Amino acid sequence: MMAQSLAISLLFLGHAQYHSANAFVPPHPVNQRTLTSLQLPEIPHFSAAAKASSPRSTTSLSVAGFEEAWSSYLSALEADPLLVKSITAGIILGAADLTGQAVQQNMAADDGSSSGDISTSTGVDIARFVRFAFFGFILQAPWNHFYYQLLDGALPPTDDPFTATTGIKVAIDQFIQAPIFTVIIFGFLGVLEGKSIDEIKKQLDDDYVDTMFANWKLWVPATAVNIAFCPPLLRVLFLNVVFFFWSIFLSLKLNKTDDVSEI
Repeated sequence: MMAQSLAISLLFLGHAQYHSANAFVPPHPVNQRTLTSLQLPEIPHFSAAAKASSPRSTTSLSVAGFEEAWSSYLSALEADPLLVKSITAGIILGAADLTGQAVQQNMAADDGSSSGDISTSTGVDIARFVRFAFFGFILQAPWNHFYYQLLDGALPPTDDPFTATTGIKVAIDQFIQAPIFTVIIFGFLGVLEGKSIDEIKKQLDDDYVDTMFANWKLWVPATAVNIAFCPPLLRVLFLNVVFFFWSIFLSLKLNKTDDVSEI
């Protein structure tokens, strides 16, 4: 019995010494890399200004602005189609003439530099610009507005763009309407420039045939697209966009000078 008590005492003493010794052992060092890997990444904070200036936000704002402007334009076009078409045509044709003037001045500068004469005008002919803008506002848009109403009334648009009706309307437009309207353009702009009847006739004799051939190269396919695919409300708008390039040609054709080669 006494021996058993002695054995228990020795076992207890050894266990106590083991824990006392471990009390002075420093704790196992913590792996700093492991601790860092457990931390959540910091979420960047963007201010409202930074969000607005991001490329995606800027693109979204631009698209939204364009859609709003387009919706407003269509609403105005439905409310007052003739006025909106006329204003649009005036702006587009005025811009076309300014472009034509810039092209003409570059051509004159090139001719002058090649011949040694650099005394070419670089100013804008405001009167010429106003004539073309007025032509678009008072004649071109109203003419085409009522013309397409008559054409669509006589030959209603079809759901299928590739029909005989489309071909007939293109033929009427380009081989009946266009020759008549081109004569009116020469006469209208000639009167605004202060030309006499004889001068207008001479210009028609000199330029009418070439103008009509150039007209058909551009306007036959453009008119086919316009009549086949554009809704009636937007036909004059499409025509105005194409007329921008055509007006550059007309601006150069009707205002050519002796030192600028004929187109």
